[in-house]
Amino acid sequence: MPSRRTVCATSNVVGCSQEHPFSSDHDSLGVLDTVSTSPRIAHDLQSRFPQSTTAQTRSGAPSPVLTLIVLLSTVGILVYSAFLLNPQHRGDVIPYVMVLVAESILVFHALMSMWTILAGSSNPRDFDYYRAHSKLFPRGSTGPQTEWPFLIKGTEITVDVFITTYGESPDVIRKTVTAAMAMRGRHSTWVLDDGANDEVRDLAAELGARYVRRLSSGGAKAGNVNHALTLAKGEFFAIFDADFVPDPSFLVETVPFFIDPKVAFVQTPQAFANLHTTVARGAGYMQTVFYRFIQPGRNRFNAAFCVGTNVLFRRAAVDDVDGIYTESKSEDVWTSIRLHERGWRSIYIPDVLAVGEAPESIEAYAKQQLRWATGGFEIMLTHSPLSRRRNLTTDQRIQYFVTGTFYLTGISPLILLLVPSLEIYFDLRPMTLSVSVLSWVLFYAGFYVMQILLAFYTLGSFRWETLTLATVSFPIYVKALYNVITGRDVGWQATGTARGNSPYNFVVPQMLFFLFLALTSVVAVYRDLLNGVATLAMAWNVTNTLILGAFLFSVARDARLLRRGIVAPGSSDSEQEPARARTIVARPEDASSPLPPVYERAASAPQDRREKEHTR
Repeated sequence: MPSRRTVCATSNVVGCSQEHPFSSDHDSLGVLDTVSTSPRIAHDLQSRFPQSTTAQTRSGAPSPVLTLIVLLSTVGILVYSAFLLNPQHRGDVIPYVMVLVAESILVFHALMSMWTILAGSSNPRDFDYYRAHSKLFPRGSTGPQTEWPFLIKGTEITVDVFITTYGESPDVIRKTVTAAMAMRGRHSTWVLDDGANDEVRDLAAELGARYVRRLSSGGAKAGNVNHALTLAKGEFFAIFDADFVPDPSFLVETVPFFIDPKVAFVQTPQAFANLHTTVARGAGYMQTVFYRFIQPGRNRFNAAFCVGTNVLFRRAAVDDVDGIYTESKSEDVWTSIRLHERGWRSIYIPDVLAVGEAPESIEAYAKQQLRWATGGFEIMLTHSPLSRRRNLTTDQRIQYFVTGTFYLTGISPLILLLVPSLEIYFDLRPMTLSVSVLSWVLFYAGFYVMQILLAFYTLGSFRWETLTLATVSFPIYVKALYNVITGRDVGWQATGTARGNSPYNFVVPQMLFFLFLALTSVVAVYRDLLNGVATLAMAWNVTNTLILGAFLFSVARDARLLRRGIVAPGSSDSEQEPARARTIVARPEDASSPLPPVYERAASAPQDRREKEHTR
């Protein structure tokens, strides 16, 4: 879910503990360190995410340069807003209202982002955390670190690790299960297979993990986890999507936070190692600001929310809200808001402790965004955080209102795409003729150029893929809003399980808009040539046409790959019917396997367990 939309993989880790004896492989953990045992992935990430970016200090506070950019961006936003609202600049009613509505949404969310970024100055690791960290394992522990019991306040605790699957490739699942079993600290690893795949069952038995298959897939991922909670009895449980490979130190770095009895969950960022397609890069980079700056800022307001994977929960907290929320396909943010309403605390740490896969195809991206946007609009329209019935603080209300309305920013480009055509065809302008093109561009640049500068600073370079996806994704968000208003169920599909349909099936609205904008650009250029003057409407429309054209070019590339039979790794048919309707719980026998290349260094020794299988 949301947003989740803006790859934390760029950051040097903030506030990592280097004071414990178990951190030799984990100091200053980031994606580049995490995957250092895989030269190909490490080189690939290094080329995309230069470590010279220092947008945060080691204490977790924004760097002085970032603070300056944020303040200048805020000034640019306010000046542009004043320009738009000046009655003397008001043009024709229809285009003016369209611009005002679209830009108001963008301005509001930009200001909220600036505020949240500046709030992210506190390190969630306090004295109690470090003390719990130093006493996390019994003194003198020997043997495999995967079997050392966790201690909180001197008392041994139990931890379960859930890996949710629904049609992902067994090769993808193997990497995640192997890495999960090699995490330090005693824990039980469960494969929750809603895809009813016997190959996955055999894989779990081979690797030594417990395996669970439900009678039905009701409640989607949330139902899968809730069902597992009736079988697993650990006091804490972690959740990983099938394509997110955890770092060996995931539990070591997250468990100590639960020294505070009010902590419900600890969330870590999503980071990706497969940014080799236009869609994957665009989808991944769109999440950078969110995971590096927005989520840490939300810590200040106790409003950081779960993103569905790479998270550790306290079972008692989830029981307090009657389990993971099943009435939405965005169960993560809904569960978070219910926990916050009950007074529980959430913690987000920006350390990359799991590496996954971003959607690689248009199909996978469209289905992911539709699911996330639907969850956001459901909050906005059916569970308004501003309602008096919500037991939230003022800060939490504001933050969840931002979450619920965020995907309106994806609809705004649709409105702005139509504005130039009103002038080209009907001579209707959003601004009066007294406002020169230069004046408009200067005020406009004060807003957008500073946003681009902020993105440039956080990413290390300008990412055209992000601009392209942000501009052309409006049909997805319009559909999500329509689905929520009409009560239509969108179904559920794991991000990494696109069926390999033709990409053109998912971009019909964009193709129609491209044809319209291309024709309008021809008309605009011809008109300006006749008039002997270049207009802003013509330049604006041509720019929009080029952006849509670049997007459709990447779609055509995906189509060519599909025709050649080149399918993204891990893609499979996730909507297959289960072969047999039954619940299987498999407990492993002695099993061991080498770690995947990403985390080869993790394993000190295999987990030794006994196998027991029965059918219900």
